[in-house]
Amino acid sequence: MKFRAGDHEVSVTIDSWPALDRALRERFAAGEGFALATLNLDHLTKLREPGPFRAAYDAQDLVTADGNPIVWCSRLAGQPVDLLPGSDMILPICRIAAEMEVPLGLVGSTDDSLAGAAATLEELVPGLRVVSLIAPPMGFDPEGAAADEILKDLARAGVRLCFLALGAPKQEVLSARGRRIAPEIGFASIGAGLDFLSGQQTRAPEWVRRLALEWLWRLLGNPRRMAARYGAAFRDLPVHLWRSWRMR
Repeated sequence: MKFRAGDHEVSVTIDSWPALDRALRERFAAGEGFALATLNLDHLTKLREPGPFRAAYDAQDLVTADGNPIVWCSRLAGQPVDLLPGSDMILPICRIAAEMEVPLGLVGSTDDSLAGAAATLEELVPGLRVVSLIAPPMGFDPEGAAADEILKDLARAGVRLCFLALGAPKQEVLSARGRRIAPEIGFASIGAGLDFLSGQQTRAPEWVRRLALEWLWRLLGNPRRMAARYGAAFRDLPVHLWRSWRMR
């Protein structure tokens, strides 16, 4: 399923969990890395302008639908994809990693949040090995020398799968850089997923998510930060819906 972001085209390349499961197992078995992004309306808005974020998205190997509007557009276009948010994929991906003996690294958030998330993951997924925890400092530049050192540290620790919880666009930019510097590592950008696991943030209840109102939950929880983001995203939504309907 393809989307327009300004004069640029972005594709959801993974349409279901079985497709992602198969792709990840193939990569792990072959010793190949990857960059996994989860597309949402906020990303489409940011991708309207040329720059590092757009270049990073072009370098992603796997892209899933993160957000009901992306799923709605795909259905309108007659090219349906399943909803696969980063936070929901953490545990299933970890189960694959444990089964295939793939060491895990966590990058982002804070030291306390990473330690809490690692403990939770190892408790919920028997056999999972978390071998590296890195919380970059405030103002971290995903294109700078410090980013290269983080990627090299992950490789030296034997990491083969790394969850990036830095928020967009930093996590996608770092994962694209990782494809060059640590090509044996699979990078999955998951936003606030680790903070949810550690209890540093509270995710919307399941019934709220079923009603496609997680955006409202997050807006009410942090209106100052989220208002502008969601305002721009919902401004663009009718255009995406119209284009999807015309694709059908």
